[in-house]
Amino acid sequence: MDTSLTIYAIDLFGVAVFAVSGSLAAGRKKMDVFGAIVLGLVTALGGGTLRDMMLDIGPVFWIKEPFYLLFAGASSMLTFIAVRIFTVPRRGLLFSDAFGLAVFTALGTAKTLDVIDSQTVAVVMGIMTGVAGGIIRDILSAEVPLILQREIYATAALCGAIVYVIMNRLLLPGSTCIAVSVAATLVIRLAAIHWNFTLPVFTSRDDKKKK
Repeated sequence: MDTSLTIYAIDLFGVAVFAVSGSLAAGRKKMDVFGAIVLGLVTALGGGTLRDMMLDIGPVFWIKEPFYLLFAGASSMLTFIAVRIFTVPRRGLLFSDAFGLAVFTALGTAKTLDVIDSQTVAVVMGIMTGVAGGIIRDILSAEVPLILQREIYATAALCGAIVYVIMNRLLLPGSTCIAVSVAATLVIRLAAIHWNFTLPVFTSRDDKKKK
């Protein structure tokens, strides 16, 4: 299969799973179908939109290719219907979010390196592409964003983005770089979910004395 088609398919997969996570978040808050679609859209498209605007590369991706918008909306709508028929695991939102985080971190890093020759900027943009949609979703659903909790979330994206940059420096094919980066982010995030790994909490000496 052509590399560009493979990357396009991975991109659509990321859009779908993030749209699912947004729709599931709406379900937790008992929103109607419109709320489910809105949360699905902002989750699926938010990170890439901010990335394209900050890189100043012209119209954002879903304006140039409206199919992304339609695909995200359809994925959100199907999720809204599916949960009425099938039982969704309690951690369904976390798992779908983990896949979206992994895919968009890798693709965001790759797209940035295509535009600007800066590994540092590429890592930052990769992380932002991966986490921004989830941040918007959590804020709109009145939840503390995962990135601000003890969850190993942005850290997983950071590792995935760095892995992509390293693979790219080794001149490996783009599809290989993306696959390895996605795997790195996904393994770290899923391990954190399964074993409840967390980052250290900010605790001062005074807090310890109070205990």
